[in-house]
Parts: sequence; structure tokens; C-alpha cells
Amino acid sequence: MNTLKGINESAKIVDLYSDGACKGNPGWGGWGVLLRFGEVEKALCGGEADTTNNRMELSAVIQGLKALNRPCRVRVHTDSRYVQQGISEWLPNWIRRNWKTAGGGAVKNQDLWRELAEQAARHEVEWLWVKGHAGHPENERADALANEGARLAREGKR
Repeated sequence: MNTLKGINESAKIVDLYSDGACKGNPGWGGWGVLLRFGEVEKALCGGEADTTNNRMELSAVIQGLKALNRPCRVRVHTDSRYVQQGISEWLPNWIRRNWKTAGGGAVKNQDLWRELAEQAARHEVEWLWVKGHAGHPENERADALANEGARLAREGKR
């Protein structure tokens, strides 16, 4: 967890629920985010062509963190082990090895990992994994938003 000056310990926490979807992998993809701060909610979605599920999972969290106008305490809820383990476990090693994997290859989606690290550094973030498609209401909403983002991208509207 990052500790930042200017974040009051008793401040309310923003819950960020994220999901990515891909129709084909690669294919049309979408990302969805549900932000909740107390009683206030904000839903976001977007998508792109010729992408992967992992890129959409990363994009969801990036866009959610970008939507926060000032440093916040954030709980990121993701059903992506790739995102949760990547930011919590793998990222420090990738940076130490100049963006190489343990096997010496280039880190996939490095552009998005760099952007996620930059956005996360602005906040105090707790990374939580939730089981996908298991009836978790907010995760289901994020999933629906991600599918909407993929649909809009396919129709040329995002």
C-alpha cells in the first residue's frame, strides 16, 4: 500500500470495481469500471478493436484511477489475477530487471503496466481479487459495462 501525504487516514475509501471483456482474443474488447464513494457511483466503459482480454483488464483499472481527480484511498476489486498479481508481485521485479520477465523476455503490455504504475502511485491503493461470475453484484456490473464497451467499440462508437 502506498502512503501519501495529503490523504487523511479517516478519509472515506473509493471502491473501484473493474473488468475487461474480449470477443475473440485478440478481438473487439471492452473495459468497465464502477466507482463508488459512499452513496455516489460513477460508471465508465470503453473499448477498442484488435485487443486482448488482459489489455482490457489493465485499461479498466487505469481509466478508473484516472477518473479520480485527487489522491484517494482506493480499494481496487478485480477478477483478474493478471492485474492483481502483476501490480502486487511482478511489477517491482520487472522494473528492477528493466522491464524483462524472469526468463529474459520483454514484459507484455508494458505500455499499460507503466501507465497503471503511474496512476496507482497517485493514490493509496489496496488490490483485491474477487472471483468473477460468482454473483458479486458490483463485479457483475463492471462485467456488463465491459461488454457494453466492447459492443460500442464494435459499432464504432468508442
